[in-house]
Amino acid sequence: MALATLAAPAQFALEARKSRFLARACPVDSPEAAIAWLQQASDPAATHNCWAYRIGANYRSSDDGEPGGSAGRPILAAIDGQQLDHVAVVVTRWYGGTNLGVGGLVRAYGGAAAECLRTAPRREQVDWQHACLDCAFALAGAVHALLDASGAQKLHEHFDEHGLHLRLRLPASSYAALADRLRDVSRGAASLRPLENQPP
Repeated sequence: MALATLAAPAQFALEARKSRFLARACPVDSPEAAIAWLQQASDPAATHNCWAYRIGANYRSSDDGEPGGSAGRPILAAIDGQQLDHVAVVVTRWYGGTNLGVGGLVRAYGGAAAECLRTAPRREQVDWQHACLDCAFALAGAVHALLDASGAQKLHEHFDEHGLHLRLRLPASSYAALADRLRDVSRGAASLRPLENQPP
């Protein structure tokens, strides 16, 4: 199943034995962006700000003073359980005077995060492939039509005596089909090649 990310920030609040929990989630592009957002979203006046993020193979979590494994890991498990990527979640707790025990904390932190993410707007997480395309002027119209059909985005375009040169990004899942169509339309005269050192 394809991973998704959030389309917009989301939040969800719950109360457990007089402690208040507020889960907030946000889409993030990098670990640095995740940490910056988590610092901004945390409430320094609260008892705990526990968090986790998942960005591809990169993930981190924090119990922020709660018993080990009772907060950060359940939040991360909620992200993974919702099959989300490029997401950061912070669950803020205001202590209500009654200890919840480790099991109660796992349920409260994990449950608040899971419900926040379950009800959040989401969008498909696209893996992008960057590529260069070169073709003769005569093929420009047909090439642009193929790019539109494949969901490709032009990042840079220039012309010289050899024709049209484009730098693109397109969904990785569309790359092979676009290469095949270009070869058919141009009888092999248009070249599409992947860029390995891709910008983010």
